[in-house]
Amino acid sequence: MSGAQSRQVRHFRQILIWPLQLMPIHDDVQIQNHWELLQSDPHWQEVADEFGDPGEFKERHYAEFVTFLPYVQRMLYGEGKGCGNVPGESPLRVFRRNDVKKVRMTYPGDETNPVVFDVGHIDLYFFYDLDVTLLVVEIFGNDLSFERAHETLFRFGRSYPTYWKEDGRGGHCLSRAEWLDENGNVLAASDFEKRKKYLTYAARFRAPCISSHWEYILSPMVLHHSDCDGPIRYRLVEYHRMPVCGYLSLDDPRQLTRGDFMRLALVTPPGPSNTLPMPEKQAEDFEEKYCYDRYWNPPGEDRIGTRAMCSGEAFVMVGAHAEHMDKSNGVSILEHFRHQYFLVFLIAHVHKASLFMLSDRLLHALNRLDIQVPDSIRRFKREIRSHKEVFLRFTHRYWFHEVSDQLLAKALYHMTSNQLGTERLYRDVYAEIEDMNQYLDSDSIRRQANMVIRLTVVTIFGLIGTVVTGYFGMNLMTETDTPLGWRILYFFLMSGAITGLTFYTIIKSKKLSDFLDTLSDERVGMKHKIGALLNVWKPTKKPARQQLGPPSPLP
Repeated sequence: MSGAQSRQVRHFRQILIWPLQLMPIHDDVQIQNHWELLQSDPHWQEVADEFGDPGEFKERHYAEFVTFLPYVQRMLYGEGKGCGNVPGESPLRVFRRNDVKKVRMTYPGDETNPVVFDVGHIDLYFFYDLDVTLLVVEIFGNDLSFERAHETLFRFGRSYPTYWKEDGRGGHCLSRAEWLDENGNVLAASDFEKRKKYLTYAARFRAPCISSHWEYILSPMVLHHSDCDGPIRYRLVEYHRMPVCGYLSLDDPRQLTRGDFMRLALVTPPGPSNTLPMPEKQAEDFEEKYCYDRYWNPPGEDRIGTRAMCSGEAFVMVGAHAEHMDKSNGVSILEHFRHQYFLVFLIAHVHKASLFMLSDRLLHALNRLDIQVPDSIRRFKREIRSHKEVFLRFTHRYWFHEVSDQLLAKALYHMTSNQLGTERLYRDVYAEIEDMNQYLDSDSIRRQANMVIRLTVVTIFGLIGTVVTGYFGMNLMTETDTPLGWRILYFFLMSGAITGLTFYTIIKSKKLSDFLDTLSDERVGMKHKIGALLNVWKPTKKPARQQLGPPSPLP
């Protein structure tokens, strides 16, 4: 077998996972069921699970199910048939797009030889009580050159270009990507070359725009920063390159060089196989940091095995085609990759997207706070309490330190989480929520203390009148023989006067409290004490209110 043939990718799979933040549908509702707005769209259909029907439940489903620990099983599959928000059922809802069957890709420098890939499925994953969704796109093809498979991994999952080449092509993007229906008709195409569109959008909305073919896939959902109307609005939460799972089976994967493996694991631009994509010093710990080689056998062994690589944003499996298609153990390695390993990778990215969403909501609540407007303060308190409740429910329902005891699944989860930094991100969001919650608690305590002081002042000054009237036995005026109507009138007049005096004392309670503090201080002379008493009736100057506006232009 020639070197070119041994580097031929017999089967190729790519699964994109694109986390998106969903905007609230109703401002006064804490839990938003966004998926309900997709149920009437003809292009999306809810995917029913196979649990409950023994005829549909295969060994592949069982292998996927038993991969996970029990509490993860309950999150993914629930404890009863169906999906929804009823206790005991899965909080996961999946909708599948039914009109896109293929994707045609045109590569830079080879515009005359586009490649058509089959679309395995296009799904939207929704999670109960989390305002995030994950778009999952799976494509596959057979008998590709290694260079073409690697370039597809590198270029396909781009939501927008970060720069443009001299010829107008979007940097790191495909020359053209087209979604096709079952008859080969073009449903939507990319527009990475429209530089003015992306520049205008960013200047207008201060947010990136996405390519038209991704807009089509996500429809009827629309970008939050846009003039389009749609039932669900979303915004980006991560980088323009989507997290990706890649699968390559070759006749002899040992023909791949160390540089090839590094480019796959890190999804770097294509390059010569005999070179590394980084300096040798930085590549020293590549195998230790990014590779799981427990099942990757050294040269000379009869069985080649599988190399799994993970960099957080990418998870790639490479192995021998004959071994990966073998079902002698019930389920092939390809099926393991498409289901349980994909779910492990997805869970880690659900964590990251959810924490980004919570952090964004906290920042939004803080930006809307105006400490000089009582309604703004009350709204801020409600929002922070609500976000803390959401964070607590996220922790107990979705946050895991372990998802599996199977070696590869366990290692993959730890590698992905460590590379993404979700543990650190979780602690940061927790600290942000606790800081704001402590501020609210301290503010409540301060307000209660002020109220106690005011009531104490009213009690002290009310004590004077109580003692004086008590000394005279409450008989300062003899109205025994006065007609009943006059006595009732006197009662209401006195009640109104005393009530007015009490309220006036409360209004002046802060300054009266300051006067009492000065009066009780033996180090202060009588002049200052009299001044503190007179200060009770001096008008208070209101501080000038500062208005926040856009930053002034730079000189």
